Amino acid sequence: MLNILLIVIIVFSTTFFSTLAQAKSIVVIGDSISASYGFEEQHGWVALLEQKLITSHPDFTMHNASISGDTTAGGLARLPRLLKQYQPTIVILELGANDGLRGMSIKAMQENLSAIIKRSKKSGAQVLLLSMRIPSNYGKRYTDMFYNSYQKLASKHNISVVPFILEEIALDKSRMQQDRLHPNKKAQPIIANHISPYLIKLISSTKYTPVNKQRE
Repeated sequence: MLNILLIVIIVFSTTFFSTLAQAKSIVVIGDSISASYGFEEQHGWVALLEQKLITSHPDFTMHNASISGDTTAGGLARLPRLLKQYQPTIVILELGANDGLRGMSIKAMQENLSAIIKRSKKSGAQVLLLSMRIPSNYGKRYTDMFYNSYQKLASKHNISVVPFILEEIALDKSRMQQDRLHPNKKAQPIIANHISPYLIKLISSTKYTPVNKQRE
């Protein structure tokens, strides 16, 4: 009887810890666009995207570490703690808009994002960079330099980049809040659907064994 009990415990422990070891973490480091500014977090694009993953990739868990008003400098300062806490397989990086809206140096923004990308990759994580735009009243030269920064960084660091995540939303009043800067709750499924194929492709390129396949 004791031998049978020991066998059951060993089998359970092996399965449990093997499953635990296969669990993967995705961390979103962003600003108000990712922090569900103006509505409940469960209606934000991060939560909606996580719901999609529950079905397609249940061994991946998303953690939203976004803070409204955050800048690339703020994200860089928080990064060591986030990497240590979540040990992510993938980092979704959505920062830069507040740098641009404050007219900050494009070079400094690029350097901060570059440092976040390099440190994330050094920790073993892949990075998905989300492109942002700023209003045209900041001038064509500045706005073009701002937007082009994302593609340049993606090419430089050989990472995946998502085109402007508010492309179908920014000029649609019905999908924006009154400040015309933040997408509303209605826009969140559109953002999630826009990002989803890029994330799924990145997940598929990672070297891991799906939990449900391991159990077969």
